[in-house]
Amino acid sequence: MSKLTDNRLASLPKSVVLVGMMGAGKTSVGRILASKLALPFVDADAEIEAAAQSTIEEIFAHDGEAVFRSGERRVIARLLDGPVAVIATGGGAFMNADTRARIAERGLSIWLRADLDLLLKRVARRKDRPLLKTGDMRETLTRLLAEREPVYAMADITVDSGEQSAELVADKVLAALQAHLAAPLQGTGS
Repeated sequence: MSKLTDNRLASLPKSVVLVGMMGAGKTSVGRILASKLALPFVDADAEIEAAAQSTIEEIFAHDGEAVFRSGERRVIARLLDGPVAVIATGGGAFMNADTRARIAERGLSIWLRADLDLLLKRVARRKDRPLLKTGDMRETLTRLLAEREPVYAMADITVDSGEQSAELVADKVLAALQAHLAAPLQGTGS
């Protein structure tokens, strides 16, 4: 699936919003998916940093997580009010009920699910993740997964990101989007 294979995807009515843990591949997959869908790609974390003129790590260090999460909610709401796009969110964004409601109204949420060992392997490459500066990375990720997975499971679509390339995961997301859009509407009685 290198390009669009379904007319329903050619004119998506809503943004595609990638959710999931840090290290699940939201940014890498999102860029490829946006190209395949001929849509703009937006990384919410990059937008937050641009708006704050600070890195996420600096925001956490100087202002705290609550200030960061407030800014995150505002940025995601702005992105969802804009043109249809592929949006990669930060790992904690979907945990906020208002953000989830806004995504449900204005987007299609896709949970990129990855197991603990894969996440550990991927996040170990970067040292700028504030939530992982608390000591034992495995313990922190285990706790975050336990808290977040039930909420991520509320997403419209779940795609396992696994060890495959971002290209293959993007193809899996395209197939899942096609299947989701082809499904009959619930409660129509027809």
